[in-house]
Formats: sequence, structure tokens, C-alpha cells
Amino acid sequence: MAFAESDVQTALKLLIDPNTQKDFVAGKSVKNVKVNGTDVTLDIHLGYPAKSVWAEIKSLVESHLRSALAGAGKIEATVTSKVVPHAVQRGVKLVDGVKNIIAVASGKGGVGKSTTAVNLALALAAEGARVGMLDADIYGPSQPTMLGVSGQPVSRDGKSMDPMQGHGIQVMSIGFMIPGDDAPMIWRGPMATQAMEQLLRQTAWDNLDYLIIDLPPGTGDIQLSLAQKVPVTGAVIVTTPQDIALLDARKGLKMFEKVDVKIIGLVENMSTHICSNCGHEEHIFGAGGGAKMCADYGTELLGSLPLDIHIREQADSGTPTVVADPDSAISKVYKQIARRVAIKVADMAQDHSAAFPKIVVQNT
Repeated sequence: MAFAESDVQTALKLLIDPNTQKDFVAGKSVKNVKVNGTDVTLDIHLGYPAKSVWAEIKSLVESHLRSALAGAGKIEATVTSKVVPHAVQRGVKLVDGVKNIIAVASGKGGVGKSTTAVNLALALAAEGARVGMLDADIYGPSQPTMLGVSGQPVSRDGKSMDPMQGHGIQVMSIGFMIPGDDAPMIWRGPMATQAMEQLLRQTAWDNLDYLIIDLPPGTGDIQLSLAQKVPVTGAVIVTTPQDIALLDARKGLKMFEKVDVKIIGLVENMSTHICSNCGHEEHIFGAGGGAKMCADYGTELLGSLPLDIHIREQADSGTPTVVADPDSAISKVYKQIARRVAIKVADMAQDHSAAFPKIVVQNT
């Protein structure tokens, strides 16, 4: 019995992508369906990086089609991921070499924002994405230490700087420019804002799917400048369950909403502590605060992370958890958060500006 392409499409409308919870046809993942008698070949293009589950999805699609298409012969699905640019604030100039910018922010300091940002970046890279990290925490740059990167960036053309490399991701930070670890950044707001913009636009980013920006805490000049001048695809808010932290996180979320930056979701850090001696679990900073905030503002709790000494030790040593212990339970949470971030970005409106033709008016 021969099949038509429409039979394959109809069958795949009944198969749900376990990551997006959409069927593969609605998710626009089904490409290049070819039918030769009873043999079927097709491509599944995922809009999010998912290298670790390509084989799983391939098996899922092929098994489903064998069951759905009676008398099917050879069925071959090829699974890949392709990240495309998505829409940003209107009127903001795009950054060369960068498809999507994700800002990681917090309402206050000390909630683990930078640690979350670096592990998010490394988790996206582990799934096959091209990722960059911009350390925009001008007053307290920590990414060079966390990524174990030292030295100074070089400029090949005298106009832009090549990003540094750390654990497979491209990195730029003001920390590479200042002498010594103890040199203070005594700058007024406009100077810090200008430095952030220069680091962003004068770095020769190389074909990034995602650029993660580690923002300073709070809702000050740099955050406002980022929202007005940097093409941000979406923001991730990091908080702890503590009432004071949540109060500030709400302010940060509302700031992004007011300046038309989409909120991807919330990460609750230090949500629980498990005693290393007896195994007792305790919510020392409170419980349920992140989930309640998400319910109040209609956003998603992307994941919750424990208060664990290994996270701090690994980041301080220059090998964050996702790199130091990729198969650990904590790394799996970071990877789940990264996948949810990527999937939510993939669901956003795409940026088609590059597809518009150039219009040239000539006198004849």
C-alpha cells in the first residue's frame, strides 16, 4: 500500500513533542517529507537546542509512523535543531552575530543570579547551541572567575574585540579590562551604561544562537539602558523564596514589562536545603514564594534549585556545575531550565527583518 505526504502529516498531528507539548505539525517541525511506495523519509527540525534528546525523538517519530501507517516499509526520520532570531523591542538596533539575547536579572544581590546565568549558558551549549556570555555586572564582574578565563581580549581590526573562550562559550566582561581582582569600578551610572553598550556592540560575536547577559542586581541605569538600547528577546528573573527577595523580584519583573521586554520566566534559587550529614530537607528561606509570584503575574516557574555547597565550590573554581558534574541531579535541573527557556523563546514571534528586500530608488 502506497502512502501520500498528507498521510504522514495527518499521523504526526497526533504525536506530541514531549518537550513543547505541541504536536509536531502544529510546532512546524515536520520538513521534507518524501514518500517512495511504502518507504517514508522526513526531517524533524526542532526550534530549540536538544542534542541530548535527538535520538529519543527520532525513535518516537519512527515508532509512531510505523503504528499509524499500516503496511509501512522503511521509515527514516532525521532530527536536528535550528534556532532562529525572534522579535525584540521596536526600534532597537540588532547586534551583529547574535540571534537572540536573554537577560538574566534579579531584584537584589545575593540570590545566585550570576551562577544561574553561567549554568544556563553552559546548559544551552551542552544541547548544541552556539552561546555567548556578556558579563554586564559592571561593578562586580564574576563571569571570568566562574568560567576560569583570564587574560585580555585581542582586536584584529582595531575596531572590535574577539570574545574570550571558556568551556565552549564566547565570553566578554569588563573584568578582562581591569588590572587585578581587587580594582574597584568607581563609575557613575552613565559611564557604566556606556561600558556595557561598548562591550556588547564592540565584541565580534561569532554566529550566536543565544547571548546570555548577566545583569547587575536591581532596577537601575544599566537595566533601563539595556531595555531601551539592547535588543532583548526575553528576560529570566532569579530570586530566592525569601519574602524580601521576592518583593524586589516583583519590581524587576514589572520594570521589564513596562519597557516591553518579554518575561520568559522565574528561577527560584536556594529553594531548599538538604543537610549533608542527616539528609533532612528544610525550606530555610521559605516555601512556595516563587510559584505564588508566577501565579500572580502569569509567568512560568522555570525551575527550583537547592542551596548546595557544591554549586558554590564549582563556580568559584572556574568549572560550574553543568561542566563539573554534568550528570548530577543539580545539572539536570539546570538543563531542564535551559530547555524551558529555549522552548519559550522558540514560541515567541520570529524576527523577519533580515528577510525584507533592500529597496533602492534610482533616478531614470
